[in-house]
This record gives sequence, C-alpha cells and structure tokens, in this order.
Amino acid sequence: AQLGESGGGTVQAGGSLRLSCTAGGFTLAYYAVTWFRQVPGQEREGIACISSTDENKDGAAPLGDPVYADSVQGRFTVARHNSENRVYLQMNNLNPEDTAVYFCTTYNEVLATCSTAGLKAHAYNFWGRGTQVTVAS
Repeated sequence: AQLGESGGGTVQAGGSLRLSCTAGGFTLAYYAVTWFRQVPGQEREGIACISSTDENKDGAAPLGDPVYADSVQGRFTVARHNSENRVYLQMNNLNPEDTAVYFCTTYNEVLATCSTAGLKAHAYNFWGRGTQVTVAS
C-alpha cells in the first residue's frame, strides 16, 4: 500500500494550485484523508481533512463534515474523486506563508470521520512523500 502526492509547484501570490493524493493497493474512499504541510524546522501542520465514505463511488457523501485549520479556512477545499481513488486539495488565494511541503495521510481506522481523526500528526502513521509548494511574493 502506498500514498502519493502531486500537483505542487511555484505560483505567484494570489494564485491557485490543486494538489492530488492517490492511493495504491487500497481503497481511499473508506478512509479519512488529511493534508498536512511542513516548513523546515517546524512541526507538521494539519490543514484539511475529509471524512471517509462508505461507498466507493463518485458523489458518495462523506460520513462527517470536513475540518480545516484556521490558516486555510475559506481558501482551501478538500474533495474526493472515488472513481480515481484520489483526494484533491484545491488551494486558492495562496500567499508566501503557504510555502511548504504538502503531505497526505490516511487515518488508521476505516470509516472514520474528521472529528475522530483530527489534525494532529501523531494520529497518523501512513504518509506520502510530499510535494513542494512555493508561493512567490
């Protein structure tokens, strides 16, 4: 089983990027997926979580509400594309403080909600390798 992130790059302040998290060897739909980011020398920050679904099809309703960190609320949106075994992170109105390596991870239990999974890194132990996002001022 593996996770992979893609879609990072360099963008001007005010711009947008869409990150993608794909899974190999398991069905992403049944797991809460959380995005973290990390700046060198700082702790990994949880920024967005989408709850699991109980059906592996597009349009399946998450079992709970998404959770966003205050730092990204209103600018970032997390969404599923179950038919592609993928979760997206749409990032709008980016600013230089958003520069970081972005990771996706799955909560350890199936059919969990974000209220259970949370945004703390210690609750997760299965990570992708990350994708770099750089926002130029």
